[in-house]
Amino acid sequence: MKLHEYQAKEVLRNSGVSVPAGELVTNARDAAAVAGRLKGPPWVVKAQVHAGGRGKAGGVRVIDRAEEVPKAVEDMIGKKLVTRQTGPRGVTIHQVLVEEGIAIDRELYLGMLVDRSCAAPTLIFSRAGGMEIEEVAAKSPELILKGSVDPAAGWMPYLARNLAYGLEPLPSPDTLRALMGTMANLYRVFMKHDCSLVEINPLVISAEGGVVALDAKMTIDDNVLFRQKDLR
Repeated sequence: MKLHEYQAKEVLRNSGVSVPAGELVTNARDAAAVAGRLKGPPWVVKAQVHAGGRGKAGGVRVIDRAEEVPKAVEDMIGKKLVTRQTGPRGVTIHQVLVEEGIAIDRELYLGMLVDRSCAAPTLIFSRAGGMEIEEVAAKSPELILKGSVDPAAGWMPYLARNLAYGLEPLPSPDTLRALMGTMANLYRVFMKHDCSLVEINPLVISAEGGVVALDAKMTIDDNVLFRQKDLR
């Protein structure tokens, strides 16, 4: 079962991962109220559909004026979003996430899946965030770092250190600690919620040195949905 971005971010937030403040809306009137509550500019308006490539297709807009947020939402609701993943028929946008904008210093990639070659949950980390990870793997495989978690031993802090210290140049010590904490929390989310995939792309280092999940994808194993009643 795939979660929408706003659902995945709520799970991450509840597990200690920093995400931008935001609210889900379905109409322009609610969007105006949300824009008034959130810090800005800018504000980010994001179509909630199960498809990658939303930004290139017009499903993500950065808005600099609060009064323009309702119009951006109105332009999305009820429209079809066509991306490479949806095919030519596209998918209809029924709900939109309005968020506070983040001043970005660096964009990273962080994900976790089950690596069947070693039968273990595996963290995937890259300094090439904001791009499709498959494209990075094909063109610049040296930019992708991996760390597998021994199912018998469980999470070990050295896994996060090995990945985080692969960044060039290294961020500040406080940012490194936040990054390693995010990796540990992502593993806990993955295990607690019976995930087959969790992906944060991009995971950003903000201008203030914070580590924030700017986007999120999460897929729950269909075979164990009975254990995840809160997410159904």
